[in-house]
Amino acid sequence: MMNRRFALVTLCLTATTAFLVGLILAGSLTPTPARSDAPVAPRLTSGRPAPVAATLVNFADVAERINPAVVNIDATSRGRARSWTNRDSPEGPFDLRPRPHNPDVPRRGAGSGFIVDRAGHILTNHHVIDRAERIAVKLSDGRSLRARVIGTDPDTDIALIKVDASGPLPIAPLGDSDTLRVGEWVCAIGNPLAYEHSVTVGVVSYIGRKLFDSSLDNYIQTDAAINFGNSGGPLINSRGEVIGINAAISSRASSIGFAIPVNQATSILPQLKQQGRVSRGFIGVILKDVDPDLQQSLRLTSARGALVQDVAEGSPGHRAGLRTYDLIVAVDGARVSGNDDLIRRVSARTPGTAVRLEVVRDGRPLHVMVKLAERPPRDDEEDAELEAPGDTLRPSRDAGASPPLGLAVRELDREFRRRHDLPKGIKGVLVARVEPMSPAFDAEIERGQVLLEVNRAPVTSVQEYARLTGSLRPGDVLTVYLYIPAREQRALRTLRIEAP
Repeated sequence: MMNRRFALVTLCLTATTAFLVGLILAGSLTPTPARSDAPVAPRLTSGRPAPVAATLVNFADVAERINPAVVNIDATSRGRARSWTNRDSPEGPFDLRPRPHNPDVPRRGAGSGFIVDRAGHILTNHHVIDRAERIAVKLSDGRSLRARVIGTDPDTDIALIKVDASGPLPIAPLGDSDTLRVGEWVCAIGNPLAYEHSVTVGVVSYIGRKLFDSSLDNYIQTDAAINFGNSGGPLINSRGEVIGINAAISSRASSIGFAIPVNQATSILPQLKQQGRVSRGFIGVILKDVDPDLQQSLRLTSARGALVQDVAEGSPGHRAGLRTYDLIVAVDGARVSGNDDLIRRVSARTPGTAVRLEVVRDGRPLHVMVKLAERPPRDDEEDAELEAPGDTLRPSRDAGASPPLGLAVRELDREFRRRHDLPKGIKGVLVARVEPMSPAFDAEIERGQVLLEVNRAPVTSVQEYARLTGSLRPGDVLTVYLYIPAREQRALRTLRIEAP
């Protein structure tokens, strides 16, 4: 009897406990009522997409503002005109070459430009109007006006022309290309293939690209579509400011275009307006940036600065006493970060002015005063592909081969000196063969070049070359000094010996 009563009480208690636990669990799962001051998430209706963030670029507004300031340029020429191209690589979208069978027929080419002030000045490319005898400008409102050339700068491919209009002209606002970043959205406006006022959009792919003249080039690379006829048109940022002048395209790809930074144009506008050309300071030296390998092999105390690898005879640098291996670290007290920085600082100065260069020579600092000359114009022939001499270079029996470097040399004979008109002071050995994928190959050393020094030690014979390179081991870094007959220049090349 007691057992039955105890079992009944136990069963009741268990049921009550289970009921209470269930209530607790049910209460904890009950949704909490929304408070009246809590933020309410927006509800989407009828399947429409969420509102677009306000930070997205609307190039429709940008194009609407800038398009009226973009013009179509028609240039006509009678005489034989130059083609502003470079090798088989990037080339100008505008071509004014003569027809092959009838040179007397006038040639017409189309490009673009944009108005920069109320007076009617228009920025475009030099190659768009180069040697043109008649220039017609078509405005967005349909007016066609004659234009005259105010000034050109072939070295940077920039030209300034002017129209005289009776009414007000729209102006394209200029931005600051120095603040441009890779990946930033941009748009191009121009007249590709005679399709007037075409707008294309892309991003900045690279900043500071070298194409034609390594000393002055600073191109903006973009994947915004640029085609024949876009030359001279504006490249515009998301704020509706011109940050570049479209100038070139790649002949091997459809999505690689190049624009001149607008700051490069604004810096020379005063000279173009006043004297019709640009005068730049000039020292007359060939420079090289200092990389870790070069610093290690030459035991330089600093990686900052521009290293002199050749000095033109009779140039301001030659008269001032600059030498090969001099490291230029400052101009008039302003520190120089590298080759391009030094060229910009010197080019910005007026020819005839004197500058003070801070130089490190053999580890010792010194000051050199240089009176600048005027930079000579760019030689178009230098843009041609430079090829090594042909089969006239056959390794002779006394050729010395250096497996660590991957090149063979031979004595510099009288016939080679005569054929290539070498300067009288040139002493060294002739590069007769370069092994593929060797350190010499990677350093762009080519046969037909004259090897002058190894780590600043003169190379006077094949035996001397063998002595200087015979003890090289994997991991060693050395600098060789060369004379390149095809360019009539001396150059430094750094080689790192890799393990076989």
